[in-house]
Amino acid sequence: MYDGIVQELIDEFGRLPGIGPKSAQRIAFHILQTPTFDVARLAELLTEIRVRVRFCEICGNVSEQDRCAICRDPRRNPALICVVEDAKDVAAIERTREFRGLYHVLGGAISPIAGIGPDDLRIAQLMTRLADGRVQEVILATNPNLEGEATASYLSRLLTTMQITVSRLASGLPVGGDLEYADEVTLGRAFEGRRVL
Repeated sequence: MYDGIVQELIDEFGRLPGIGPKSAQRIAFHILQTPTFDVARLAELLTEIRVRVRFCEICGNVSEQDRCAICRDPRRNPALICVVEDAKDVAAIERTREFRGLYHVLGGAISPIAGIGPDDLRIAQLMTRLADGRVQEVILATNPNLEGEATASYLSRLLTTMQITVSRLASGLPVGGDLEYADEVTLGRAFEGRRVL
């Protein structure tokens, strides 16, 4: 639609997940039209992130060191591991300030359609972490979608042979939501996960 480098920039932003053509265009024009936007700093950060950021050797979270800040924190409970699909899920759970255990990032979810099987995830590393017997509970916090449910089901079956409590995050109605707008699956899970007050 645009000539040359402007369209190339829009196309590059459009390759990012969650950025559609209109958003990519808005970002590109924001950079072009804002004289104070520090393009050099953005380019520097993009280059640096490739060099400095890696994945934690223990849990798979993003880190600038061999071990992430959570794995290095002696105040965390090593007997409790929360299994998530991606590093961004760790950040979401940490924002709640409710969980004080450790994490294990799988690096995705089982998806036969996308050609992702158990061997493509960090499941072997999880089993290695659980082998020493220190972990008492594994919380499966995969996404409540088809792939996340398949992954949780697979892990649940795999972990039943060990002397570890396996739990799954509750799912149901969001705070502030209306029952009439809830789909059948969400409403059904809300009934299954109900608790006595």
